[in-house]
Amino acid sequence: MAEILSLSKARKAKARSEKEATAEANRRKFGQTKAEKLLNAAEKERAEKQIDAHRKND
Repeated sequence: MAEILSLSKARKAKARSEKEATAEANRRKFGQTKAEKLLNAAEKERAEKQIDAHRKND
């Protein structure tokens, strides 16, 4: 015999799992520490300075 399933509980469980998946994606997308942000900014600035130093002047 089949197990009785509450549709409202199943719907809420599905919503929770979807919300958790969205939260995980956001943590990956926006989850950087302040130190990582500063390091990335410093690397970007250093690369831009290096590129500018190698440009030809007209």
